[in-house]
Amino acid sequence: MMGRQTSDQSQLFYLFNLERRIPAGHLLRRINPVVARILVELREKLVSFYSDIGRPSIDPELMIRMLIVGYCYGIRSERQLCEEVELHLAYRWFCRLDLDDQVPDHSRFSVNRHGRFRDSDILRQVFEAVVWACMDAGLVKGEGFAVDASVIEANASRYHGKAPDEIDWSVAERQSRAAAEFLAGLDDEDPDANRKPPKLVSPSDPCSAWTAKANKRVQFGYGLNYLIDIAHAIIVDVEPTPARTYDEVASTKTMLDRTEQRFGLKPKRLAADTAYGTGRFLDWLVGHRIIPHIPVRDASERDDGTLSRRDFRWDRRRGVYICPNGKVLHTTGKVHEGYKLRYRASKFDCEICPLKMQCCPKASSREVPRDVHEYARDVTRRLMRTKAFLKSRDQRKRVEMRFAHLKTHHRFERMRLRGLSGARDEFLLAATVQNLKTLALRIFTPPPDQRRVAFA
Repeated sequence: MMGRQTSDQSQLFYLFNLERRIPAGHLLRRINPVVARILVELREKLVSFYSDIGRPSIDPELMIRMLIVGYCYGIRSERQLCEEVELHLAYRWFCRLDLDDQVPDHSRFSVNRHGRFRDSDILRQVFEAVVWACMDAGLVKGEGFAVDASVIEANASRYHGKAPDEIDWSVAERQSRAAAEFLAGLDDEDPDANRKPPKLVSPSDPCSAWTAKANKRVQFGYGLNYLIDIAHAIIVDVEPTPARTYDEVASTKTMLDRTEQRFGLKPKRLAADTAYGTGRFLDWLVGHRIIPHIPVRDASERDDGTLSRRDFRWDRRRGVYICPNGKVLHTTGKVHEGYKLRYRASKFDCEICPLKMQCCPKASSREVPRDVHEYARDVTRRLMRTKAFLKSRDQRKRVEMRFAHLKTHHRFERMRLRGLSGARDEFLLAATVQNLKTLALRIFTPPPDQRRVAFA
């Protein structure tokens, strides 16, 4: 039965314990021991972020805790994050703020985050400390890794793209951090990439790439590259790139080398999709003694009914191709397009061959291209028939689930910061939070009796 509230006299004194108000099973309470231990270990490295002059600075530990809250609960706006920490008891408790403690203003929060933190690698250190915690908990086996990339829309309008030669980077409105990173990156361009200049560049965020990979809609975006240990889907490394396939594949080498250097982890096998099945990358994996569980990217099949490359037998001892009619195809040894050899048959042999109309009806002689890294491609093709390869193909879906959870549960579908440094910070925080949640769900589960008391 319901009745009217008759008392209008407020209680004069309250005895309120914030610690007792947070349930034992709350996510922030379960990840707090790991975060607290990590920040204690990093405290000496955070000393340089404090200022001895001027207005009191924001505690870097408070800023990191607030950022973890924001990325954990999908609070994408810094203004909204400060408001939520002001009102939410669990957020206050995790940030170690009492009821009377003041929450930093959103403007000061933004200035400190975009200034002090963008010029350091402190977020990388936090991420790696969480990976170490996962390793200590036995969640990282180090045997099988999987890699993939997902497009995150850049903080740039898809309607304001311009050709590179139409933008004057010397004007005052173009003097931004993102523009400086873009211009500096032009000098560090990989000469082996052999790529054409982009058709369109965003004046506000030129480091992003014009892509149609995400939902088939053309936009500017960044590639979020995850390298995970497939045992428990722990993210062992993350790297930002423009949303281009070449950059995403190249970043895998960086992540594998860095993982081995920082954690001493070198996988026995690597699973990925067909985009990573290039001869150059497969050769790199084979050379580093990593078994590639990657479908080979092969465009040799023909759809016009003529003979394809697989109809020609490769003679490894002699280094030549043998056509179906028993004739030999030789090469001059010249490498074309940076990775391809061309094997040609004799014009005389092709003219009198009964299979000419089925082999090369529009050419005087048959030509067969061969990747200079074809040996690694052949090794990978043999692996594709094994049961281990089929198992890795299924396990590779775990990295795709990481992207799905990030976009669905953490509302991370569009960047807020610009430039590769901004993408680096956002991706590191996202990966840190996802690892912390996995660690909490698998390790720091409170006993049933504590959960009943907490929610009573």
